[in-house]
Amino acid sequence: MSHPETAGSTAPATRRLTVGISPRIAARYPQCHTVFLLVQGIKNGEAWPETEEALAGLEADVRQGLRHIPDENESAIFVWHELLRSFGTNPRRARPSIDALGRRLRTSGRLPRVSPLVDTCNLVSLTYMLPTGGFDLSAFHTGIELRFAQPDDVYVPLGEPDKTDRPLEGEVVYADGRQVMTRHWNHRDSDVTKVTARTRDAVLLLEGIAPAVSAETLLRARGELADRVAPHAESVTVHEIDPQARSEIAWEPTSG
Repeated sequence: MSHPETAGSTAPATRRLTVGISPRIAARYPQCHTVFLLVQGIKNGEAWPETEEALAGLEADVRQGLRHIPDENESAIFVWHELLRSFGTNPRRARPSIDALGRRLRTSGRLPRVSPLVDTCNLVSLTYMLPTGGFDLSAFHTGIELRFAQPDDVYVPLGEPDKTDRPLEGEVVYADGRQVMTRHWNHRDSDVTKVTARTRDAVLLLEGIAPAVSAETLLRARGELADRVAPHAESVTVHEIDPQARSEIAWEPTSG
């Protein structure tokens, strides 16, 4: 059930999207929880100095050995490896996003800078050791569903807009109709819904697996992400995905 902090408009331009988890996924993975933010009027083409300062500080702490980033033998990452293995994915070939992000930071001592919004999601991911991802709302047609892949699904790999793939049978994906947004649960995003400097409206997902990530930790992470994004957006509303029902979000596309 959604719990927006600000009321949505019912103007004719309002779009409505559903957000949900398929009953099969909800029944099989009751320990998995997802919350999200609806962010509108994002200023993603300008600098966010506070994000850069926090990221630089995190990187410095890791390089100096003052901050430990868990590896796949520790609970925060191990639970995601077990999750991917449960539906036939090799997590060392298709690493869960938090594992790939943490490995990159441990190995190089730095993270790539993509855009302020993506960089902020990465910061929160590493602060709380949980996956966080963003999707451009302007590319959506029906909404977001976490479900098993279907034979006619189509996936456009991130950074490869002219290529299309088919998810594997039994693979868990986030999808918008037949358009797959993320393969192997949260391994890799689609080029179709990626956040760019031109993104004005986005949905930001945060995921946790209990008990490695408690409900309280997941909500704290969402709160920090909302606080960090809010100064650079026109509105931020918080929502939860009810595993027993589909939620509907209403939004008016931001111009400009």
